[in-house]
Amino acid sequence: MKILFTFYNPSGGMETLNRIRCEALAARGIECHLLYTHPGEGQKNIRNIPVHIIRNDGALMNLLAVHTFDLIVVCTDIDLAVRIRQHGYSGLLVFELQGLGQIEEARLVIADFSARIRQYTNALLYPETAHLQQLLMEHLPEMPHFCFDDPVGLANFEYTAYPARKYPVLAWVGRLQKNKNWKEFLQIGLQLLHIQPQLYLWMFQDDTLYDPEEKAAFEQFVAETGLASRLILYSNIPHEHMADYMSIIGDSGGLLCSTSILEGFGYAVAEAMLCRCPVLSSDSDGIRRMVIHNMTGKIYRVGQIPDAVSAAASLMFDQPLRASIRKKGEQHIRRNLSPELYVSRFLKMYRTLAAKAGTR
Repeated sequence: MKILFTFYNPSGGMETLNRIRCEALAARGIECHLLYTHPGEGQKNIRNIPVHIIRNDGALMNLLAVHTFDLIVVCTDIDLAVRIRQHGYSGLLVFELQGLGQIEEARLVIADFSARIRQYTNALLYPETAHLQQLLMEHLPEMPHFCFDDPVGLANFEYTAYPARKYPVLAWVGRLQKNKNWKEFLQIGLQLLHIQPQLYLWMFQDDTLYDPEEKAAFEQFVAETGLASRLILYSNIPHEHMADYMSIIGDSGGLLCSTSILEGFGYAVAEAMLCRCPVLSSDSDGIRRMVIHNMTGKIYRVGQIPDAVSAAASLMFDQPLRASIRKKGEQHIRRNLSPELYVSRFLKMYRTLAAKAGTR
């Protein structure tokens, strides 16, 4: 069996998702390939998986001619799905959505894509995220829907003990764009500094992907607030090292703070929990698959900064609660979001679609 997964570029959560599921499927003897239409910093994370960076039609036609794919999963790029069909691919084609920004944007995109999804693809795939489920059922109720959680972690991505930092760390992972809500993170950090003056803010990002207006606003905010002396920026850390950083943040007495307005899944949150790093997250929909308030992490409403600061302080200073959340958070991810569980669900999807196609 041979599968092709596609996206625009290897970066962020999609790079992580594609790599994890390819490795997990390979462990079951399934050959997986990756197709991106643009290069990206995440390419350095990929090993032992064929990666194709293709933009022109000739190269795409050649790829489809050389490899007989049993299944192609196209994430978000409906134009690519159309091109794949127009170049003669007649096999199973699943259209995947992992998140489309804020709800208004998602609604417009799905409305625009619906006719082409219906015409050129066999089914929909998306994580268990309420707003995606609702919008896709509204616009494409007649399509086969497959909805299950993304996989998190591999054998080498786990907690590792390091010497504790002399200061606690409040961390954030994302891009400088509106939906990731970077300003709210900095505002939370500013208020926490009044409670814990030793605190440092660590921000992990891909500095090749950002909204120019948001980046300018970020730089201005940092300059005006004097945060620069307590802020450390990291860019394009190799994914395998993020487990070390999350372990260090957890052992520092700090936490990961996710401030997104809306998320389809949220890999940074899941991976932090897997590495025993406590999480405070905005109530951004998909995050509820991982963060159960006061059990596996803490949740606050977007914009409610005093509540977020109070919750973060509780995670930092209430040691029994902190210890319990670290333990239960890791257990929750291992139990419910394992790559093995994902592969079982994914292959069940494939068998269902193959059986249906065989009866036509």
